[in-house]
Amino acid sequence: MLDRKNRLRIYNRSFRIVCVASAVFVCLILLSILFFMFRTGILTFRSVPASTFFFSTNWDPENESYGAFLFIFGTVALTALTLAISVPISLFVAVFLSEAAPRWLSNALRPVLDLLVGIPSVVYGFLGLTILIPLLRDITGRQLTDGLLAAAIVLSIMVLPTISRISDDAISAVPAKFKDASYALGATRFQTVFRVMLPSARSGILYGIILGMARAIGETMAVVMVVGNTPQLADSLFKPTSVLTSNIVMQIPNVPFDSTWNYALYLMGFLLLVISLLMIVVIRVLQKKGVKA
Repeated sequence: MLDRKNRLRIYNRSFRIVCVASAVFVCLILLSILFFMFRTGILTFRSVPASTFFFSTNWDPENESYGAFLFIFGTVALTALTLAISVPISLFVAVFLSEAAPRWLSNALRPVLDLLVGIPSVVYGFLGLTILIPLLRDITGRQLTDGLLAAAIVLSIMVLPTISRISDDAISAVPAKFKDASYALGATRFQTVFRVMLPSARSGILYGIILGMARAIGETMAVVMVVGNTPQLADSLFKPTSVLTSNIVMQIPNVPFDSTWNYALYLMGFLLLVISLLMIVVIRVLQKKGVKA
């Protein structure tokens, strides 16, 4: 019969082993996915030069043309446009909740934002297809308004709750003495918010922005429903185009498994994984800088 000290030692050691094993298991899953996507995607270059895949805009798999630049450009442009629309609005919402709104209103709005985060993306896409696109058609007078602008507006609405709530928490976590010191030096409320509170909460705000953008980059259904899904380079905000996610989901069901076409789609998926992982690395770096600061 073991005494209490030995039992606790065994329990602690067992718990540590389980935790380490779980962490290793998760890492193995991630590495396995990366390896599988890379191993399959790299086969594209047996038939297609890397320069053609990354820099050509001619995507015509039926005629053995696999230029993915237009999808990469569309993904980057859509993310940048979403960033330009969503970040300013999200910051104003966060500042309003943390600094300007009455407590009862903030307590009522924060759960609403939390609920908006959980709405399925297909709902946003359906609303964009049935409400936003006809509205843009009426405003612009164009017959076709599918494209980057419609997709960016839908994605901005999707990521706004995430960025707003994280930024709100970051601003609320700034010590009250910073604000008091600013007021004591004669600063106005505007100056205190934009020169003291926001810079102090910078790492948390950037954390929220990167999380929101990671969701925007990987979003599929909402983008598929409003972007147009046409393999052409977007030289206008209202020109139907396609991005990496929409191209993969639209074409993968009809592609032969052992084909260059299939390998090219896997390579696109690998690029999305790499972008997401780079964003996670940026988040960790920003967190460390915030701790040191």
